[in-house]
Amino acid sequence: MAISATELRAVESRAASQWRRSEGEASQIRRDLADEAAVGLAYDGRPHAVLMATPADLEDLAVGFTLSERIARANQIEAVSVEARPEGVLIDVTLSAEGRKSRARARVRTMEGRSSCGLCGVQRLSAAIRPLDPVAAGLVVSRDAVHAALTALDGAQSLGRITRATHAAAWAKADGGLALVREDVGRHNALDKLIGAGVRSGLDAAPAFALVTSRCSYEMVEKAAIAGFSILVAISAPTALAIRKAEEAGMTLIALARADGCTVFTHPERIVP
Repeated sequence: MAISATELRAVESRAASQWRRSEGEASQIRRDLADEAAVGLAYDGRPHAVLMATPADLEDLAVGFTLSERIARANQIEAVSVEARPEGVLIDVTLSAEGRKSRARARVRTMEGRSSCGLCGVQRLSAAIRPLDPVAAGLVVSRDAVHAALTALDGAQSLGRITRATHAAAWAKADGGLALVREDVGRHNALDKLIGAGVRSGLDAAPAFALVTSRCSYEMVEKAAIAGFSILVAISAPTALAIRKAEEAGMTLIALARADGCTVFTHPERIVP
């Protein structure tokens, strides 16, 4: 469906007919729904990838994607422009001369990225799973801080609370307080938005940890490690590859994070009672 600048929004209300087995007749309701749009990412006017994403915080998405895909560094991004078009949204990232050289070495994508996919369109097997540099070793947090962040995240998902259809990613301080939260229909997009928002806000990931409301596939570990987080907390389960990549990066990976406890899969020394 084509969109205009005035229609660029994260939530749309729709009428529906609803029934419950405990009730006889169907009732007419309105439901707030998370929207998604085709978001084209270009660098210096040259198309790079098309993502399916919630059309909000798109500057954050562009910056985070640029960093987590290792296209360019933050100081090589000169400007980000967002333009609503009939077929979707176009984001153009202007890079410095050094950034353009870096982008020329980045992995190539040849198809659109679905909201559930972190590697859509990657051409070569060797480009899919890349080595990770070690994360910083210094951060130590308490179990109480992890649970405080999880509790705070429940109430901080404004889009998720309305639609029940989005993922969230949060930037948590060492005491469990939340500095930033970003949401999207895609878990990768939510984390990229968080990374971009943190960079644009001048935050340092080294004294912080990241939370995600999704399952923890290896791309989520990769994005968090590239951003500089040494601890990643996921509400759902990790894959075995995610654990191996966390070990490679020296990252503490906590998953199956619930109100009654968490499971630490790698580097438990950063978590204290």
